Amino acid sequence: MSEASLTSEPQGREPGIAPGVAAAGLSPLLRGGWVFWLAVAVLGAIFLAGLLSVVSLWQAGFAHRAPWGYYAAAFSILLSTVGAAPLVSAGLRFTGAHWRRPLARASELFAVAGLLILAWFWPLLRLVPASQPQSSLWFGWPGAPHLWDTLVIAGLTLCGLALLYVGAIPDFAAARDQGARGRRLFALLALSWQGGERQWRALRAALTALGACYFLAFVLAQTLISTDFAQSLVPGWQDSLFPAYNVVSGLQGGLATLIVVLFLVRWWGGLGAYIGREQFWALGKLLLALCLLWFYFWWSGFIVLWYGRRPIEELVLQLFIAGPYLWAFLPAFVLSFLAPFLVLLWNGVRRSILGPTFAALLVLAGLLFDRIRLYVAAFSVEEAGPVLQALPAPRLPQAGDWLVLAAAVAGVALLYLLATRLIPSLSRWEVAEGEQLRVERAFLRRKVTVIAKPD
Repeated sequence: MSEASLTSEPQGREPGIAPGVAAAGLSPLLRGGWVFWLAVAVLGAIFLAGLLSVVSLWQAGFAHRAPWGYYAAAFSILLSTVGAAPLVSAGLRFTGAHWRRPLARASELFAVAGLLILAWFWPLLRLVPASQPQSSLWFGWPGAPHLWDTLVIAGLTLCGLALLYVGAIPDFAAARDQGARGRRLFALLALSWQGGERQWRALRAALTALGACYFLAFVLAQTLISTDFAQSLVPGWQDSLFPAYNVVSGLQGGLATLIVVLFLVRWWGGLGAYIGREQFWALGKLLLALCLLWFYFWWSGFIVLWYGRRPIEELVLQLFIAGPYLWAFLPAFVLSFLAPFLVLLWNGVRRSILGPTFAALLVLAGLLFDRIRLYVAAFSVEEAGPVLQALPAPRLPQAGDWLVLAAAVAGVALLYLLATRLIPSLSRWEVAEGEQLRVERAFLRRKVTVIAKPD
């Protein structure tokens, strides 16, 4: 079957699409009912309350970094969850995994949260001086770190939005051709899409290129943020594996975020017919692998400092692990590695829907404590000089800090829900293409699924 047959047609639904895909693909996630607007109102109220706490921090000024520690932790959490979630769809598209098709749009929709990441990042620039007495990544580069960090975060946001928009063009065209509400807007967004073979080739090439660029931008962003806003703030802290650890834990957080959202979409958004055990089972195996990688990179960085035993290395270990932030490290280790590893170790749990979802919730809770122990601890170091001399006092979260963290979560959820009012919540063309490539056939006494290899 030609690629052109996958596009929308004014008469009826597309060939190969199961009944209900058209309605599910063109409708908002929650179909715009009172539940949708109630969720928007609640999330908006939480976000505004958190913004008031941010305003109070702004009024207190930028002379001291310590009060901004939980704000910086919230930024890192955003970058390590919703910032990494679009990579799931992009990465699985590279590998040709057909089971990813129903979850592609749920993953790419997180790109809209890049707007919040970019806005959240701006106040942090005033807390890192252009030149520091301790060593940093830049070695006197002009405009560093402010200019280059901003360009990387902005590039990550723009690349994610482009990835989301390009992947949604065929669905915009379907909404235009089927006379959905807002037809003129969909016609504008669909550009001149007609579903010709040349357009399909260009679309797939663009998605591949944008996915690769987004991955590179994410790795670079995690590297720069972890070094400029954590490592370089602690005098004498040298750890070449720390940026890699942040990248891996960010990928783990992004995958966990997508699993939780898929559970909500399946249960609340009416897409249970397309997002089922196959997707959760496959994502659970990936999450198990990332839990092992989390431990590998953490252990590799820890053991170097442990055996080095220089005075500064002992202070770094006490600061982030055994000292004032032991209360954050222990749950971070258990929830990021030990607990989800033990949960996902069992085949029966991985093959379920609730098992990977529960493990993903554990991972997200562990990420929260992990970023608190890293960024709050680093921001609490106020002394300057080549080497850290003494441990700062721990900063336990206050009511305002919890509001800031809650505002970050609520802002992401609010943007995600509002985006579903415009962008189809199911990638209809990818689901249609997948159904045309697979068929069930009898083999001995059972039925097996045969998947064709497209040209």
